[in-house]
Amino acid sequence: MLENLSLVVYVIGAIALLFTIGHGVASRRHWRARRHGRALNRALWMLVSLCLALLGAVLGTALIGYQRLNGEVPVASLTARQLGPQNFALRVDFPDGTHQSAELRGDEWQLDARVIKWTPRAVMLGAQPLYRLDRISGRYHDAAQAQAAQPTVVPLGRDTPVDLWELKQHFPQWLPWIDADYGSAAYLPLADGANYRATISPMGGLIARPADAATAEKLKAMGW
Repeated sequence: MLENLSLVVYVIGAIALLFTIGHGVASRRHWRARRHGRALNRALWMLVSLCLALLGAVLGTALIGYQRLNGEVPVASLTARQLGPQNFALRVDFPDGTHQSAELRGDEWQLDARVIKWTPRAVMLGAQPLYRLDRISGRYHDAAQAQAAQPTVVPLGRDTPVDLWELKQHFPQWLPWIDADYGSAAYLPLADGANYRATISPMGGLIARPADAATAEKLKAMGW
């Protein structure tokens, strides 16, 4: 499985850029030799290659952070530590070995992801669903408290100038091969010393589970 799709697209864009430079040099050489027809032909191919290079740069940036989804895969391990009433420190460990810390207020944690699914024609050509973890936030059991309290939301990953999910939201006509783009979320209660595991299914749905028997017992005692 290719872990970094944006890198692959960048490489394709770089190859197109090399063709652009090659066609540009050849076009200039033919023009100086008064072979104007060949020069114009090379210039046309130069423009085509340049468009492909620019497309590769835009799509490569838009795909940063997305991973291919070809089965239920782990996306995060979470550990909670209580700091005070309805106040928890949460450590989020990712499969690539990196981690992120968050301080959440509430009774539950919620993990959100962005999911991209393709049209049947694109799937026949080998396109697989993509996902990107978006943010983690705190939730309250009580609806009135949730309305009154300031929400705690911590973004996951890094911001990019262009994002594929946002491109589809704003310019759906530009990306007709994307069949659906939607958000998926999973949540569980916050408990001191609890460990959790989050996975994403082949259909793009996030799943949250206790990571060990002790956490399962804690959640069971809380009514889960």
